[in-house]
Amino acid sequence: MTMVGQERVRNVLFIMCDQLRWDYLSCYGHRVLDTPNIDGLAKRGVRFDAAYVQSACCVPSRMSYYTGRYVSSHGATWNYVPLSVVQNTLGDFLKGAGLEAMLAGKTHVIPDKLGLQRFGLDADSSLGRHYLQGGFSELDRYDGHSSPGSESGYADYLRAQGYDSPDPWTDYAIGALDDNGQAVSGWLLRNAHFPARVDRRHSETAYMTDRALEYIRAKGDQPWVLHLSYIKPHWPLMAPKPYHDMYRDADTGPIISPAAETTAPHPVLQAYRQAHEDCISYGKEDVVRHVRPTYMGLIKEVDDHIGRLMTELEALGRLDDTLIVFCSDHGDQLGDHGLGEKELFYEQAVRVPLIVVDPRKSADATRGTAESRFVESVDVLPTMLEALGLPLSDHLLEGRSLRPILQGEQVDDWRDCVFSELDYAFRDARVLLNRKPDECYAWMVRDSRWKYIHYQGFRPQLFDMRDDPQEIRDLGEDPQYEEVRRCMKDRLADWLMERKRRTTIDNATVERTTEGWKNLGFMKIGVW
Repeated sequence: MTMVGQERVRNVLFIMCDQLRWDYLSCYGHRVLDTPNIDGLAKRGVRFDAAYVQSACCVPSRMSYYTGRYVSSHGATWNYVPLSVVQNTLGDFLKGAGLEAMLAGKTHVIPDKLGLQRFGLDADSSLGRHYLQGGFSELDRYDGHSSPGSESGYADYLRAQGYDSPDPWTDYAIGALDDNGQAVSGWLLRNAHFPARVDRRHSETAYMTDRALEYIRAKGDQPWVLHLSYIKPHWPLMAPKPYHDMYRDADTGPIISPAAETTAPHPVLQAYRQAHEDCISYGKEDVVRHVRPTYMGLIKEVDDHIGRLMTELEALGRLDDTLIVFCSDHGDQLGDHGLGEKELFYEQAVRVPLIVVDPRKSADATRGTAESRFVESVDVLPTMLEALGLPLSDHLLEGRSLRPILQGEQVDDWRDCVFSELDYAFRDARVLLNRKPDECYAWMVRDSRWKYIHYQGFRPQLFDMRDDPQEIRDLGEDPQYEEVRRCMKDRLADWLMERKRRTTIDNATVERTTEGWKNLGFMKIGVW
């Protein structure tokens, strides 16, 4: 790869994986997985070792990435909750500079159709589509949870490659043939060891990489901002050859067992384990050992295609003027703590990989370094905007640009804790716990020593992350730690009171118009 060294960022490549755990990359220390191309990004940029998402659930997490705001501020608290049209996203911030946020892949933006109706906007107009799509222009939108519709060209692409089916995604991309030649589905975890019927050249990951490369080539020397958002390694867990069995006989790592817990499980944790099919399945070691190799293979496939991207960017000379962000929307429990999927606040779910490559010469001193300070997903948007020379709307953005860290500057007031949120009202755990929909919020604050989790209506959780990094011993009821819990709860309350709620007017206008009534010819108020 060529070395970087210019002082200008013209383009942004914003790569996001879905459900990728931070510790399932070789640059983050995985013992088996080899991800040389993602490792290459870390060698050219900064690897953040303490990056946390604002929610370990797809929609709220992604909306925090796209708005630079915490979940309590943007309001899209779970996967069925629309992002309000009044929220500014990446695309809105770019629009004023004549740029567009181009999408290849998943956003999981839930459209705010009622908001459009309220403002009398036509959903088929360019402005209506802008809001319904979360501010993105869609090169190809593919959320990967069901058969793609008109928003994606993937189904037609598969048919053009010879996959003759009314639903080639179900039959080929996430479908396989068992040992008897019978068609089986990737929706069932028991089939994770079979190869997908789709060729590796035509997989979801390959297809979306192709679309991204076509877009970058077509842009030539014009500036661009591309959000390449891979669905993998998110379920359905089925990989094409050779990735399906690449790690079938490999060491899939330890499993943090609920049997190791020294205290009774928290009521919400126990409800998840009892009510949700994914947790019931992943609570069995044989299931975990069966699916982890496929998860690892899907990550390896993503890494291979990132290698294709980097080769092309180098050939086009774009490595020298492109800011690259690599991240994940959340992690995956993968059976740890007797859980599947994500959502709850264990490190496996809320901690994510984050690598940022700043091409400017001023960032040369930090290349190949690992950063231990806390960063959050809300920091990504201000980092991209500042790199492009765009103003930071300080009355809206709740994250901080990472530029000072990327460029090795002394920062004395960097954050010393991170926050995450959960709304489990849509889950069966709520029903099992007999909670009302507005009684299911939870918040996490984590500093260098403690992780504190506050649940509505239930006792808190507390973990000593220094002495108990696997989060085995829940100190939420231990009387010895009452003062710690009180202090951490105060930190959480202070943070909630600091959310940015004055969003219709910027701070510069507030400063300019302070006591402005005095210049309007009014009689003086309150004078004796």
